[in-house]
Amino acid sequence: MDMLWNGWGDPARATPLPDTVTGLLRDLLGVKPCETPAVRLADLDVPAPPLAEAAHRALRAAVGDRADSLRTDAESRIRHTRGKSTPDLLRMRAGDTADVPAAVVLPDGHDEVLAVLAACAAHGLAAVPFGGGTSVVGGLAPARRGGFVALDLRRMNRLLDLDPVSRTATLQPGLRAPEAEALLAEQGWTLGHFPQSYEWATIGGFAATRSSGQASAGYGRFDEMVLGLTLATPEGTLDTGRAPRSAAGPDLRQLVLGSEGAFGVITAVTVRIRPAPEVRRYEGWRFTSFAEGTAALRRLAQDGPRPTVLRLSDETETLIGLAQPDAVGASLSDGSDGSGASAGCLAVVGFEGTEEDTAHRRAGAAAVLREAGGTFAGEEPGERWAHGRYSAPYLRDALLDAGALAETLETAAFWSRLPGLYTAVRDALTATLTDAGTPPLVMCHVSHVYENGASLYFTVVSAQGEDPVGHWTRAKHAASDAILAAGGTITHHHAVGTDHRDWYVREVGPLGVEALHAVKRRLDPAGVLNPGVLLPGDPPRP
Repeated sequence: MDMLWNGWGDPARATPLPDTVTGLLRDLLGVKPCETPAVRLADLDVPAPPLAEAAHRALRAAVGDRADSLRTDAESRIRHTRGKSTPDLLRMRAGDTADVPAAVVLPDGHDEVLAVLAACAAHGLAAVPFGGGTSVVGGLAPARRGGFVALDLRRMNRLLDLDPVSRTATLQPGLRAPEAEALLAEQGWTLGHFPQSYEWATIGGFAATRSSGQASAGYGRFDEMVLGLTLATPEGTLDTGRAPRSAAGPDLRQLVLGSEGAFGVITAVTVRIRPAPEVRRYEGWRFTSFAEGTAALRRLAQDGPRPTVLRLSDETETLIGLAQPDAVGASLSDGSDGSGASAGCLAVVGFEGTEEDTAHRRAGAAAVLREAGGTFAGEEPGERWAHGRYSAPYLRDALLDAGALAETLETAAFWSRLPGLYTAVRDALTATLTDAGTPPLVMCHVSHVYENGASLYFTVVSAQGEDPVGHWTRAKHAASDAILAAGGTITHHHAVGTDHRDWYVREVGPLGVEALHAVKRRLDPAGVLNPGVLLPGDPPRP
């Protein structure tokens, strides 16, 4: 099943906003219904595929004569246009087809990927790897418009190997996360990677973007799970990772992780796996302030016992009920966080594992949280979060339908810098959007914790203004400037894409960018791999 072409996920799961939220948007933020309805798929003006006959023949030869391996029809190309950021969706709803690929190619194996890349290099086509299509940073819209193919990896969806002794599994990149979990669960294992995009994202996408799941406190980030990678490039194959750790030079796995298709196409990923948990327990804790709650999370992250899930909403996000997307709006009528608790900050704390280990960590964490000022809010807030944790993107679509601008951004920093970073980003977003005549609602939560720091995830809602895309772009640029100035990283888990590229260049510095360009020139001398994503345009060849 393909995702909704101009929104998120399964159209059958779309849910209208509660009246309380609609009223808040109107009365507090001045949101007005959209005057122009979204363009229908059937009414889009899709240009003819700009494929020369020779290029078409070369791509067809690369993937064989299987039916449906090379698609040039309008609908297939539209469904592979851009990702799922709010600007992406606004452009699609307005009928903007500027970034539509020339063709969609569906290889079935590493050798076919190599052949497709060779055909692209020979005929001057760019190639954009396409997994679940869930990018929110412009990662699927290369600089070379029209002359590129979407390399859809959905047919590469197999579990290639499972080693129960070493506790590893080798997966193909087009395997969607729920399918991967189901295959592992059949043999009693789990990967433990559950980002908000879980229902649609793929294994290859997780690796290419350094994804971080909502249970990262217990299972780790995806890049921490990866033990080996196979990369197809126009210059051949790169195999990395023959042991769990090695001192044999720099770790080339780290060069591939986060490369976003700019260096090659990931065709296999070997990951560590864990026994499927016997029990899962999620609960809520309340703190009087975001600062108090953040200090409590830091204690658990640094000294333990560390939960599997650990996240904290600020006062605004708690009041609105965004920590529990299925309950958004409930708090506006009773002044609670959706669970009947009074105002403050809601922390969601979760534990997975054996019965004995879970009980031990849960009791130890409760003692720390109480000592740090927390009040136990029962299991309902945690269970509601777990039940609705993949619903937020659907809520974003409903907000867009209502005429609101709704988008997210995230960052991370060391603990000592976190308070200043939180204030700087909130102030930048609030000032920019207010000065433009659309005062926003800015919400935030700590989404991932580490011994030395944590990430901050912001959600912004305002009226759209006359030019919604330009309106958000100016606010996002101001927030990005504030992130770097406050000592944060431009992205913790959304990746770089094109949206963050200029700030990534500032973050790593000129020498770092030159080093990455040198890698790209060696692996991709014709510049066919996702041009303009991650890195600015290549300098002239030597």
